[in-house]
Amino acid sequence: MPIIKIENLTKDYENDGVITSVLHGIDFSMEQGEFVAIMGPSGSGKSTLMHILSFLDKPTSGLYEFEGQDTKDFDKDYLAQLRNERVGFVFQSFNLLARTTVLDNVKLPLLYSNKKDHDSLAKKALAAVGLSHRLDYFTNQISGGEKQRVAIARALVCDPAVIFADEPTGNLDSKSGNAVLEILQSLNERGHTIILVTHEMDTANHAKRIISIRDGKIVGDEKVLNRTIAKADGELKK
Repeated sequence: MPIIKIENLTKDYENDGVITSVLHGIDFSMEQGEFVAIMGPSGSGKSTLMHILSFLDKPTSGLYEFEGQDTKDFDKDYLAQLRNERVGFVFQSFNLLARTTVLDNVKLPLLYSNKKDHDSLAKKALAAVGLSHRLDYFTNQISGGEKQRVAIARALVCDPAVIFADEPTGNLDSKSGNAVLEILQSLNERGHTIILVTHEMDTANHAKRIISIRDGKIVGDEKVLNRTIAKADGELKK
């Protein structure tokens, strides 16, 4: 059973009676454990699609099944629960709390979950991204690349079904960006399902499959050949 199944999905926005169609008849499915890049230029609809897939927005029409369930019947409370427990988010701008330690930033999603032993879970997530030595640092004391790794640990901490990464290297230099992408690759190799949104082919090539979108339509869906797996700096252990 696919973890995500989309059929004839559309998205329209209305403003002052003017309807703008952003997505047109999107079809694809995704299995547990895949690493998929959704790639397209600015204005292609890729971010809108990610917002729908991650329950930040709803489609106008079409089918969206998540873990075998039709999402059209999900109420606000259940959607909030899914966003907390079943999906994780990594954003271009990190979205970390200022004047707060690395550990406390990673623990934040746990405050809204039923999970216990928050310190242990957060430390395990930070170990997975090679940041065990930064637990007590404040977010203004670490580099941009480290901030994004903290964001990945925060996305991991509730053990979600899918991690969504929206242009995760957009604010990073090439070395830090590659380290972040290598961490995502390593997490995927250990079984995590990842959807990466990007407009850059070099970034998309870190995935195992690239779905290309243009003008709100899928124009390509292909596997990435000869993908190289590298370890980011720091020991990435389970």
